[in-house]
Amino acid sequence: MKAIVQDTFGSADVLELRDIPEPAPGPGEVRIRVRAAGIGPDVWHLMTGKPKLARLMPEFKRVWKGHPRGRDAAGIVESVGEGVTDLAPGDEVMGIVEGSLADLAVGARATLLRKPARLSFEQAAAAPISGITALMAIRDVAKVQPGQRVLVVGAGGGVGTLAVQIAKTYGAEVTGVASGAKRDLVRSVGADDFIDYTREDFTDGKRRWDAIIDTAGRRPLHRLRRALTPKGVVAIVGGDGGGDWTGGFFRQVLRGPVLSLFSGQSFRPVMSAEKPADLQALLELLEAGKVTPVVGRTFALPEAADALRYLEEGHAAGKVVVTV
Repeated sequence: MKAIVQDTFGSADVLELRDIPEPAPGPGEVRIRVRAAGIGPDVWHLMTGKPKLARLMPEFKRVWKGHPRGRDAAGIVESVGEGVTDLAPGDEVMGIVEGSLADLAVGARATLLRKPARLSFEQAAAAPISGITALMAIRDVAKVQPGQRVLVVGAGGGVGTLAVQIAKTYGAEVTGVASGAKRDLVRSVGADDFIDYTREDFTDGKRRWDAIIDTAGRRPLHRLRRALTPKGVVAIVGGDGGGDWTGGFFRQVLRGPVLSLFSGQSFRPVMSAEKPADLQALLELLEAGKVTPVVGRTFALPEAADALRYLEEGHAAGKVVVTV
């Protein structure tokens, strides 16, 4: 089968389309024929091996074994392993499947969901990781309540467009921050207000929000603090800076908690655990039509390297998706 693999860490130039053996499902696993795969920062980090400190993690070691890239997936069940009785060949599914940038991929039954009929394969592939991240930011970290004012920074991206919609389901008044070119997109997913960060400094202290969902990760926390109510929460999703070795680690894990100690405000990282229960909660929102993933540009499997280059530019609207 065809798959996107790499032999070393680096830029998108290290990605290659190769023929590799077809995977077989083990006990509790499902093999799917991939129709679409989402591309997000998780794929970029595994490709580049950055931050280098994270190379100690088991998932980074898979790069050296020719394991295909990709984790978000939507496709059709081809076969199931021992113990899987509630899915059968022909079923349409979506979820988190390691090695989704390939013709075929094998994933645990626990991380797969039946694809809602209302979603295309591309939309379904855009939902799992970004959706769980947005859900945890709104529900678990910010603990958004009805009537609260929520600011979503990076509201036009894969996580941001979902965060806006989920915050609205929790009864919040939502302001989206993005470049002016994404105004219509951010409004279309339900934002009550919009700020073009190229024209307005939303951290000048003139306006304050009960919760800030920071999906962009580029602004210093002391600046975000000025846009927060005295008891407000910043949910930190990812983050840049810190160089090749630590990346956004210090911003997320050290600076945020330390700053929280010296104020009534809270700065907490969103550490996505990708639990089956969270996937199920996301599915309920998708099936009810309360949340619809936004697909930006799509690329064919042989163009996966171009998809990563486009993502790296940082201006993607919605989720980048590779079709297989």
